Amino acid sequence: MTRQLLFALGKVVSTPNALEFVVKHHINILILLHRHQIGDWGELCEEDRESNEDALITDSRILSSYNFDQDKIWIITEADRSLTTILLPSDY
Repeated sequence: MTRQLLFALGKVVSTPNALEFVVKHHINILILLHRHQIGDWGELCEEDRESNEDALITDSRILSSYNFDQDKIWIITEADRSLTTILLPSDY
């Protein structure tokens, strides 16, 4: 089953730390961006999942979190959908 894209990403940017992490661990960031955009929020608590679902209606910020061993990558799309940032939690 193909899932539809739920929102625009806008301009996609990354922190240097996240880029280094992606390269070091051979992570396909396009797959993560796609998961984020179709509503596969990764490893989030129920409250954050509900917040994302509400954000689709209210045009609020959307956060996804994907775990890799002991680390994780966050993807955050701003409320106005003009910018999506790939970052590590330590970059926040």
